[in-house]
Amino acid sequence: QVQLVESGGGLVQAGGSLRLSCVVSGRTFSSYDMGWFRQAPGKEREFVAAITGSGDRPYYADSVKGRFTISRDNAKNTVYLQMNSLKPEDTAVYCCAQRGAYFPRISTIPSEYDYWGQGTQVTVSS
Repeated sequence: QVQLVESGGGLVQAGGSLRLSCVVSGRTFSSYDMGWFRQAPGKEREFVAAITGSGDRPYYADSVKGRFTISRDNAKNTVYLQMNSLKPEDTAVYCCAQRGAYFPRISTIPSEYDYWGQGTQVTVSS
């Protein structure tokens, strides 16, 4: 019954911004770490950002640090990814994910997340 639904993707010019949202339903939202991952054609899925259940410890891949911001609103069961200064290499399908249990450390590994959204396409033109 756990569902994650992303929105906010689209086509944007290099240097522009997009704000992705992921709404979670089916279980208590605030208890679990959330992550954003992306996958471009022919590439492995890569970690983008993650945030603890309380929202006090965001963590970013080096490739997006300083440009992207992950946040969450537990009252709305929603995690966000604000993407600024977008580059063509940011083009990918972006998925949000939720861990299935409680762990002491944030994970950057896709296999350590149990629940996934359907993904939203982000295309950045040069």
